[in-house]
Amino acid sequence: MKIQPISKPFDEEFEKISSDKSISHRCAIFSLLSDKTSEIYDYLEAEDTLNSLKIITKLGAKVEQNGNLIKITPPKQIISPNSILDCGNSGTAMRIFMGLLAASDGFFVLSGDEYLNQRPMQRISAPLKQIGAKIYGRENANKAPIAIKGKKLKYFKFKSQIPSAQVKTAMILAGLLGNGGKFSEIELSRNHSEIMLQKMGAKITKNGLNLIIKPLKKPLKPLKMIVPNDPSSCFFFAVAAAITKSAKITLKNVLLNPTRIEAFKILEKMGAKISYKITNESFESIGDICVEGSDLKAVEVSQNISWLIDEAPALAIAFASAKGTSILKNAKELRVKESDRIAVMVNGLKKCGIKAKELEDGFEITGGEPKFAVIDSFGDHRIAMSFAILGLKCGMDIQKSEFIATSFPKFTHFLKQLGAKIEN
Repeated sequence: MKIQPISKPFDEEFEKISSDKSISHRCAIFSLLSDKTSEIYDYLEAEDTLNSLKIITKLGAKVEQNGNLIKITPPKQIISPNSILDCGNSGTAMRIFMGLLAASDGFFVLSGDEYLNQRPMQRISAPLKQIGAKIYGRENANKAPIAIKGKKLKYFKFKSQIPSAQVKTAMILAGLLGNGGKFSEIELSRNHSEIMLQKMGAKITKNGLNLIIKPLKKPLKPLKMIVPNDPSSCFFFAVAAAITKSAKITLKNVLLNPTRIEAFKILEKMGAKISYKITNESFESIGDICVEGSDLKAVEVSQNISWLIDEAPALAIAFASAKGTSILKNAKELRVKESDRIAVMVNGLKKCGIKAKELEDGFEITGGEPKFAVIDSFGDHRIAMSFAILGLKCGMDIQKSEFIATSFPKFTHFLKQLGAKIEN
């Protein structure tokens, strides 16, 4: 993807941007816990989330699509497929499916692309094995392909040392389908799973950072919901507006869960003009976010990192456009995402003429005037999109940009609406 810098500020309103990836994955997987048909409007049609639909089909579900409505009819019992379950590039899918399948009768093999199969899975496999799960894989079940011989699992008490919604969701599913359990975490991670499952009728009790999970005595109610726009995807365009003088963007129907808009709050601290308007609270808070360009100032970020881990690459672009030196710390998790996002962002920004330094658990970036560069995204969709946003200022040539389709197929369409000229 080659991007030329835009020539004038923009004032745009985006309504159907990109449906939430995290919630879409969960809609597909949680539908298997019901005995009735779930109805999902605006499910994200990106490679990763479509792979989740293919997987549940292999597990016995019937998936029907009519326009923006997807109906999922679960099987009476999850079946053992005669082929590998391909998660593509999605760590979310693989880790959540591990929790579901470890507690389900059958034999299952999960795999993904060359990048996913290098990501750590022991954070899921280790606690599951402690409660009786039979899980096998490379490096003691740390690397996919992952083979699972499912069975009913024991009651557990587990405290996660990683604030991870993926770990939490896997253990919740293991408890619901097994003999229950108690899960606690060191800080609150994304809480979509417990919200969705409680609304489906699961007995999950929250006490601070602790969850008490009661085993299912009957199937859950089916899901009937509209998937809101993804704040992580919207954030790229929030940054585009924030770093462009006199620019303005309104992002409609965005999920406003506090664990998902922390990066917007950081952008506010940097001086961006941001307003929020709640328009719907039937499922979670959903509404509009308006962002206006402003002179950004440096900031230090060290708290609530799990709430902004996906937005960190785009946040680095805001750092590169701010006055002064910004620091992100306590974000070692960035080392084991789709790429080593700390190293890749720092090296890419250096190529753009921006002063940047790797920290063990984050980065230090001094704002400046970026210049055109050729950037290798290392197959990481968020790296590619982040440098595309910087390219609006200085132009950019991004290699392996096809991986953007794993989460945000219409990304270039919205870039063009801002006035960008793009060659593929």
